Order: sequence, then structure tokens, then C-alpha cells
Amino acid sequence: MSGKSGSMRHLWRSVGFRLAFYYGLLVSITMLATVSIIYVRTVGVLYQGMSQQVKALSQKLTVEYERGGPQALAQEIERSLSDEQDVATELFLYLDPYGRKLAGNLDTPPSKVVGFGSGYHQPILRGGVELLAYVVLKVMPDGSQLFVGNDLRDQKAIDELVTSGITVACAVAVLLLLGGLFVFHQELNRSVEAIRRTLNRVATGEMKERVEPLGQDDEFALLGNDINKMLDHIEVLMSGVRHVSDTIAHNLRTPLTRILWRLRNAAEQAGISDAQKSNIEAALRDSEELISVFEKLLQIAEAEAGTRRIHFQAVSLSSVVSEVLDFYEAVAEIQGGKLVWVGTEDGIVMGDPDLLAGAIANLVDNALKYGGTGVTVTVRSETSRDHILLRVQDDGPGISAQALQQLGTRFFRVDRTISGHGLGVASVVAVVALHAGRIWFESAQPGLVVTMELPRHTHLHLHDE
Repeated sequence: MSGKSGSMRHLWRSVGFRLAFYYGLLVSITMLATVSIIYVRTVGVLYQGMSQQVKALSQKLTVEYERGGPQALAQEIERSLSDEQDVATELFLYLDPYGRKLAGNLDTPPSKVVGFGSGYHQPILRGGVELLAYVVLKVMPDGSQLFVGNDLRDQKAIDELVTSGITVACAVAVLLLLGGLFVFHQELNRSVEAIRRTLNRVATGEMKERVEPLGQDDEFALLGNDINKMLDHIEVLMSGVRHVSDTIAHNLRTPLTRILWRLRNAAEQAGISDAQKSNIEAALRDSEELISVFEKLLQIAEAEAGTRRIHFQAVSLSSVVSEVLDFYEAVAEIQGGKLVWVGTEDGIVMGDPDLLAGAIANLVDNALKYGGTGVTVTVRSETSRDHILLRVQDDGPGISAQALQQLGTRFFRVDRTISGHGLGVASVVAVVALHAGRIWFESAQPGLVVTMELPRHTHLHLHDE
């Protein structure tokens, strides 16, 4: 039951489905109103005309009674039955005050009496045959009773004919409506899906992708053209950013490397004082730190631009995690901590093994660094049909709710007393996005848990096999 409700909620989130539903609802209301009007204007008018005829005939017979008494009324009934007009449908029965039949073509009086002057439908007997009739009762001043009615078989046949016709028409209309809704929904989804597919590919770094022309000069075609223009402009901007990055890489990295080389040579020269050597070593550390920040920023820029996607291959995530944990095992032991790995061996993803290793190493390093002495860091993986969840959790002091919202922002640092530049988690976020995954941060109470969700590679063989 919950699966069906979840499926309905998923459908309802679709604009195409909602528009199709509202369109169908509007058409259904219009169709019901039209059918109701047709029914009332045919069957309703037919019944109304018949009832007016019966009541008029009843009034006519009442006038005859007032003119000539019971005998004149009985003669008028016999004359009406012998004039061969509406003989098959007209019904009469005139009873004296003692219930004896004086005139008419009904065998017995109707069993149901609603009230003076009111009409009602009920089965009656005429010539030994039961039929459904509309009957009006008139009680005369002397206590005699006059029943005037009409056989409803013709009206009933017309009613059934109109009803069956309306039913067939409604069934055909519903089928056409469902077909139209399906075509409407599919056409809308086709137009939207082409745009969504292009934007998803662009979001994963395929900046050359463009919305294919839909072949129609409609709103979606115009939207696709506008999106293509926007993507062209973004590609130009991204090319400019990459050009700037390449320029920085070539024009700054080399001078920084030369500075480091000269500082190291200066530190090794004889005859310099201890103070000078100390200053040179401090300059060396600052330069190395600058290069480290520079490399981190370039790595984030490359990940966000998608340029590293060309190196993707099938990677065993558990193998990458094992190598990272082996490297950090000694670090954890030095600070009295512990690393725990709980995972499966069938977690295969398409990605860059070096980037994935760097991202996991950043998370483990942060957990050890901010978890404090004696921290236990647990790395856990869970594999589903489509995704792999990798959780890095520590039992340290954790972070505040406000800081939790800012994790992953460039240059944000939870504790500025601890060395770092605030780029480690930002680079992890960029790497996860490059691999079409998601990452989120939660309080573990105590500690922090970071969850990476990566698309699972469905092929069973690895790249190097």
C-alpha cells in the first residue's frame, strides 16, 4: 500500500501528469454537464409532456362530472376509449363511492395512493397484463374516485434508448479522453525530457551538450533555443576560467618552484646565521603551504569543470577505502584512535581512483583531526541496486548545527586553531559532484557522519581485467 501511495506521490510531482489530470477533470465535468442537459431535454421533457397530458385529461373529466354528474363522466370515459386515439396508452378507472367499477380499462384500482391530485408511478393491471403507469387520482364530491393515467412503456423504451446511447457515447468519450491524456502526457514529457537530459549531462561536465531541436516552433522549442544560448555563453565563460587556470598553472607554479629551490639552496649555504636560516625555513614552509592551497584550488576547479572525467574507469570502492585506511592506520594509532571498516566487496563505481582516494582520505583525515585523542572512525559502505553509500563517522565532539550547514564551503574551517585551509571538504564535494553523486553531513550525537552516495557501476568486470 505504501508503495502505491509513493508511486502516486511521484506521479503527482510531475507537471505533465497534473496538467493532464486537470485537463481530464475539466473535460469530464463538461461531459457530465452536457450529458445531463441532453437527458433532461429529451427524457425529462418527454415525461413532463406526458404528465401534463394526463393532468389535462383529468381536469377535462372533472369538468364533465361537474356538468352532468357521474353518468356524464362515465360516458366521457367510454367515448375516450372508443375514439381510437391514444387507446394503447390512456388509462381510466372510475369507481363509485362503494368501490364498484363504473367505467374504464383498468382491472383494479392502483394499490398506492399518494394524495389528491398527485401523480405517481406504479405497476397496475389492464386486461390481466401488469404494466408500469403514471396515475393521477381525483376524488369527486360524492366520494367516487377517478384514476387517470398513461402507460409508461413507450417512455421507458425511449428512456432506455437514450440512456444506452449516452452510456455508449460516454464510454467512447472516456476512451478518447484517456488516449488524449496519454498522448498529452507523453508529448509534454518528451519535450521536457529532452531539456532535462541535456541539462543533466551539462551538470555532470559535458559542456558541449545542447538541446536537440524539437522540430516545432512552440514554447518548448523557444525554451530550448534560450537554454542553448545560455549554455553557449557558459561554455565561453568556462573556457575563459580554464584559460586563466592554465595560465596560473604555467605562470605561477614555475616561479613558486624556483623560489622553493632557491630558498633551499640558501638554507644550505655556509656562513648564514641561525636567525637567517630560521627565516629561510619559515619562508620555505609558507611557500609550500601556498603551493598546497594552489594545488587544492586547481583540483577543485578541474573537478567542477569535469576535465578529469576522461580518466574514469571501473573502480572497486572497497579497495580504495582499504588502501586509504591502511595509510591512516599509523596516524590513528599515534593519537590513540582506531579505524573500523565495515563494508561489502561488490561496490564498483565508474570514476577516477585517485580522486576518490583523495576524497575518502580527506574525510578520514578530518575525522581523526577533529575527533581528538582516542577517537574511533568507522567507515561503512552499503550497496543497493543503483547506488553505493559510503559513510565516514567519528565519535568525537561533533560540530554545531550552524557549522553543519556551512560544511563544504570553500575556506570554511570549523576550528581555526587547527591547521588547515578549509578546502579539504570543498574538494570532496567537487569530486562527488564530478562522479554524479551526492554528499550530506549529519550529527551522529556524538560525532559527525558524512555520507557519500555514488552511482553503482552495473558491469561485473573491472577495467583492468
